[in-house]
Amino acid sequence: MRDLAPSSVRNPSDSEAEAPRLNRRQAAKVRTRQKVLDAARSLFAERGYEPATIRDIAKGAGMSTGAVFANFQDKAELFEAVLTEDMARLGEVVKAAQASETTLRGRLLAALVAGYHDTLDQLPLVQAVVARSWFQPQAAEVRFRAALKPLVSVVLDTVQGGVRDGELRQDADVRLLSDLIYGAWLSNFRHAAYDGWGMEQLDAQIGKQIDLILAGALSRQ
Repeated sequence: MRDLAPSSVRNPSDSEAEAPRLNRRQAAKVRTRQKVLDAARSLFAERGYEPATIRDIAKGAGMSTGAVFANFQDKAELFEAVLTEDMARLGEVVKAAQASETTLRGRLLAALVAGYHDTLDQLPLVQAVVARSWFQPQAAEVRFRAALKPLVSVVLDTVQGGVRDGELRQDADVRLLSDLIYGAWLSNFRHAAYDGWGMEQLDAQIGKQIDLILAGALSRQ
């Protein structure tokens, strides 16, 4: 028989299961942090990393530089926070796009094209991400890779699905194929930055690269 407690009596475990509510001060701090992140994102997307100053970020958020430093140790930490938020969101965008297709090529192309569509208007931010990946301490690189994981995982999972579904050979090097595809996708931003490529050219290019990279691993060969 179930031991039913009166409705007026709270089970001690109830409070543990409930999400803690923020008090007014904590809620204000969360809002302030988000305002700083939003202002920083806009400035990084417009100018890139180096030209975006804490002073200008604070001005964009409508607060003092002290308020920025109360939430983030320095500009590098703020940039990492922006990157983490954006990559989590982008991971959801490309995951939803690839889920709408049924073939391996279709899933990869849909995901990566969606990635271009979602980020091309923030090209200076993309350039800042790539540039900083070459010049940062090891600890920062570990955090950087963790931030990119939502996006990289979509490519890896899609390629693994190609093996599972029989489109790729069972002995296909999934990790290598995924790295090559992701690397090709990322490298095409240089064409957007320096050669004036738009969406049509980027879409066509990544499609050709996917075909070339997967050609030797297709199960029909």
